[in-house]
Amino acid sequence: MKSGFARVIAVVLFMMAAQVHAGAVDTLQQEYIAAGAGPFSAAKGKEMWIEKHLDAESGKQRNCQSCHTEDLSKPGKHAKTGKVIEPLAPSVNNERLTDIKFINKWFKRNCKWTLGRECTAQEKGDFLEYLRGL
Repeated sequence: MKSGFARVIAVVLFMMAAQVHAGAVDTLQQEYIAAGAGPFSAAKGKEMWIEKHLDAESGKQRNCQSCHTEDLSKPGKHAKTGKVIEPLAPSVNNERLTDIKFINKWFKRNCKWTLGRECTAQEKGDFLEYLRGL
């Protein structure tokens, strides 16, 4: 009986976390749609995630996986600072994709570092569509 109750609690907590993730992602994607973006594609988000870009300063190739790794359910490490990055997949990190201010901050910083420019509304929406499915 106890294990059945624990399963129910786990399912309820998972559903609550999924709603929080959906709320922040949906809000941001509505902003992007208002800016003329959409529809959003998880497949395009994944393509952008693995696409390599040349860093003008170092001459090295980098992409999102350079820091976040190929398996987003595992911790990554910043390529330049070595700082550990908690898993990006919302399925294993309940804090991911829940705070709009935090998402915007890291989009700005990481897009500039990886792409050499800020991401467009379409790119952000596609990235979020990809990430929300993890």
